[in-house]
Amino acid sequence: MTRALFLILLLLAASLPVRAQDTFLDALAGLAGGFTQQAEAAERLGAGGDPRALPVLRALADGRLLKRPDNTLLIRADAAVTEAATGAAADAAGAEPVRINNRVRVALRGAIGRLALVSPDAAERAAAAEAVYRTRSAENIPLLEAALARESVPRIRDQMALALAASRLVAADATVQRQGIAALAGAGTEGARALLLEARNATPALGPEIDAALVSLDRVIAVKRAAETLYQGLSLGSVLLLAALGLAVTFGVMGVINMAHGEFVMLGAYATVVVQDACRGIPWLEPWSLPLAVPAAFLVAGLAGAMLERGLIRHLYGRPLETLLMTFGVGMILQQAVRLAFGAQNREVISPAWMMGTLELPGGLMVTQNRLWVIVFSLVVLGLTIAAIRFTRFGLEMRAVTQNRRIAATMGIRTGRVDALTFAFGSGIAGMAGVALSQIDNVSPNLGTGYIIDSFMVVVFGGVGSLAGTLVGALSLGVVNKLLEPYAGAVLAKVAVLIGLMLFIQRKPRGLFPQKGRAAG
Repeated sequence: MTRALFLILLLLAASLPVRAQDTFLDALAGLAGGFTQQAEAAERLGAGGDPRALPVLRALADGRLLKRPDNTLLIRADAAVTEAATGAAADAAGAEPVRINNRVRVALRGAIGRLALVSPDAAERAAAAEAVYRTRSAENIPLLEAALARESVPRIRDQMALALAASRLVAADATVQRQGIAALAGAGTEGARALLLEARNATPALGPEIDAALVSLDRVIAVKRAAETLYQGLSLGSVLLLAALGLAVTFGVMGVINMAHGEFVMLGAYATVVVQDACRGIPWLEPWSLPLAVPAAFLVAGLAGAMLERGLIRHLYGRPLETLLMTFGVGMILQQAVRLAFGAQNREVISPAWMMGTLELPGGLMVTQNRLWVIVFSLVVLGLTIAAIRFTRFGLEMRAVTQNRRIAATMGIRTGRVDALTFAFGSGIAGMAGVALSQIDNVSPNLGTGYIIDSFMVVVFGGVGSLAGTLVGALSLGVVNKLLEPYAGAVLAKVAVLIGLMLFIQRKPRGLFPQKGRAAG
């Protein structure tokens, strides 16, 4: 008895693929019949979820499905012709296009949309999941469950799961509806919230469960918003860090109030424009135009800084007011020179392919890749700056001249040369900041103007001469600014940050990380 039962189960298992094959072939044969049979066959093929049906239905919709006198269906693709049932090469002699009407076209659109969920193309599957999510029909539940079981791309899986939850929400069975409510509770999107609110009005009996789901969903949305705000704050802070890092050297270390610092940032951005124009038309070099612009911007801005220090600033050491007025005038001269050379209009800097698009982080948080690269770049520049100051002979001489110029000179250090190199180093860092800002802001002669005040705020808040303070100050001001913007607006948020900084300086005039020892003098 047990052996007989085993043989019966074995025969049933062996017959399942054949039955699936027969189902596909039976539905396919209906496409060769009349309009009513075609519409019914299209619906059966769409509901079956067989990936082989998708190219057949698309061929029928495009007028590429042919029919021989014996009702054999063929698919024409350019010069090639294949059998619809097997995919084998075929001869189109005597075959005619299959004609359809509007009813068949409507059935085809629905069937193709469902079958796209199992398409080998990830973009098609994502678009199909979005379309099914918008339609919200209980008929889509079996196909979505099958597509979700075989989906391997996390982003598309999440979209399919959301579409499945939305489809379950409109089912007739209360148990299935509860499954949809539970899934939407953890979705963390405004669209899921709107669906739950709509379902609460349509099904009052499930009101308490939907209210509980809304509380859970609002908690998830709040966490995502906090994460987005934190990322935006870090992004703004990284921009402030890049803009202020060079100033931390020229102002924090040398004590020079350089109001032309923003213009050195602008020179770096225009160096990026020039390098990109030079690489345009050279296919193997174009993707590397931005990395090549980094040393170019450093050299251009550094050279401009060295010339400014040797030509003017070295005569004004110890006279901060005169230095401020002189560098302000130099900044205006640089702006006008750039207008004459490049024009007053904005210049476009195209991001390389590896910096474009968005990246999905764990939890469904979407971040722009160019901002993410700016954060990474700012930290790399900070690390290189610290390494240059701490572990090179130039950094040692710079610190020696800063702490005691006379003793450094008696030790054989050429203080004038160190002053020029230090100012050029800080200006070069500002030029590299211009490379990063060209990816997120307009490249124009006024590019650096909007960052000069913020840069001084970061340096003063973090502690004059402290690179660690510059890092903490930039990120802190960026995050606080973004936290205040939803409540006070962009302008009032900046005003609030400035007032808070003024009050902070009253209590700690030397900033968060004041210098100690000889450097404090």
